[in-house]
Amino acid sequence: MSEAAHTSSKTSGPSTRDIARAAVRARLAEVAFDLFRREGFDRVTVNEVSAAAGVSRSTFLRYFTSKEDAILSSFDAQDELAEQALLACPADQDDWTALQHAMSTTLEPFRRAQREFLPLARLVENTPALTAGRREKQVVWRDALARALAARAGGSASEAPPLPALVRAAAAVECMNIAVAQWARSDGNAGLDDLLDAAFAALREG
Repeated sequence: MSEAAHTSSKTSGPSTRDIARAAVRARLAEVAFDLFRREGFDRVTVNEVSAAAGVSRSTFLRYFTSKEDAILSSFDAQDELAEQALLACPADQDDWTALQHAMSTTLEPFRRAQREFLPLARLVENTPALTAGRREKQVVWRDALARALAARAGGSASEAPPLPALVRAAAAVECMNIAVAQWARSDGNAGLDDLLDAAFAALREG
């Protein structure tokens, strides 16, 4: 095998170490989520999650910075999904339609695995610390979406986005939050896409 081919084979996918780390991380998040659902988020400590998972506190903290992170890590990839979806929209599509499509893309895990994501959404909505943590993460989403909006308008994605783009992006993220919150409160009976449609419709009317 040539050196180039050997290098390519090494970089063509995740390493065994990465796969093992992801598996441990997923297992710790699962244990944490189960405990939080049964006992209540505020009543469970990092030490208790670590003990339930059969690892030390220091091991847990190598994978997550906090118990909030163990739950909110489920949303880590959503900003990239939303940004890519927005950039892929037709250039002549209006911003609100493009933003709604981007937000709809981030909800695909909720549609695909409702049994897992409905309890997660309820936990986040009913736990102030998790709601605050999610909003902190969403500042990154807002900025990414605003840069994508600026790029769609012919600006540079590397520059600070203009205020109108930031406002539109923030409003779109909030539409998604409201749709998910209403979906969780309905115990999944309300249509998630219908709720997102209604949220954006209300925004457009305003």
